[in-house]
Amino acid sequence: MDTILSVSDLKTYFYTRHGIVKAVNGVDFEVKHGECLCLVGESGCGKTVTALSILRLVESPPGKIVDGTITYDHLDLTKCPIKQLRQIRGKDIAMVFQEAQSALNPVLTISDQITEQIMLHLPLSKKEARSRASNLLEEMGIPSVDRVLDAHPHQLSGGMKQRALIAMGLSCDPQLLIADEPTTAVDVTIKAQIMDIFRDLKRKRQMSLLFITHDLAVVSEIGDRAVVIYGGKDVETAPVSEIINNPKHPYTVGLIGCIPDVSQTTGRLASIPGTIPNPLDLPLGCPFHPRCPRVMNICRQQEPSHISISHTHKVSCFLYQ
Repeated sequence: MDTILSVSDLKTYFYTRHGIVKAVNGVDFEVKHGECLCLVGESGCGKTVTALSILRLVESPPGKIVDGTITYDHLDLTKCPIKQLRQIRGKDIAMVFQEAQSALNPVLTISDQITEQIMLHLPLSKKEARSRASNLLEEMGIPSVDRVLDAHPHQLSGGMKQRALIAMGLSCDPQLLIADEPTTAVDVTIKAQIMDIFRDLKRKRQMSLLFITHDLAVVSEIGDRAVVIYGGKDVETAPVSEIINNPKHPYTVGLIGCIPDVSQTTGRLASIPGTIPNPLDLPLGCPFHPRCPRVMNICRQQEPSHISISHTHKVSCFLYQ
């Protein structure tokens, strides 16, 4: 399977008056044609900043990509001219942002916002762009499409806004869609419906998907491969079946242990002790060692390198070195 996007040793820092925030501190992964790659980790581990870095949407200052490459179609997105990057954004690589209410412009109708992107990238009239937007909203399962097109974001429910945002991301048939926690701010019923939408997109369009989530249960439903991120680094990469059934990194094991078990009706939910490291003051050695139940002396002194467990499974942990 051909690679559509390759991220190598990506480092994105924020320069603040309190110090340098190392939000992304050396992330590596590849997205292949037609696959769903999931970025998994707790809030604050660097998932969203990684996604924003791909399209160079990190606000600068204070943010800056300080090292690494992001290769799309033989082009390094970290170095390409901004004019060329604007042609790629929305057309070749699109993004569905985490908070639909914040991502949508409150003073423009849904129609205005979707058709603007369509007309920017495709040779269509306003009428043709609106017809395309209408078809996309129907594909998202939205009833009364004309009413929704003429509505402002505040007139729609959270689920409707999220569907409209997904439709906007799909409006120019991108080769890669980045979905940043699209099920976070909705209830359980809407979450299930949105997951159905992404499953249908994956099956019908055969598109590449970079899906960002903290929920391994979601990963098991939609993902082909998963990259577990901690402290701004990728600590384990493998097919989803191996991540779920044969996790190697202690952090991945902890994440899986936090998935609620409906068969257990008593007792407390499992959790990973401690908190994620402060990106202003990352610990020496392995960033997970202060929370790791299997920590060794070397973990406190040196940073582990990537070890290949198999040709599809790699992990960054001294347990396997």
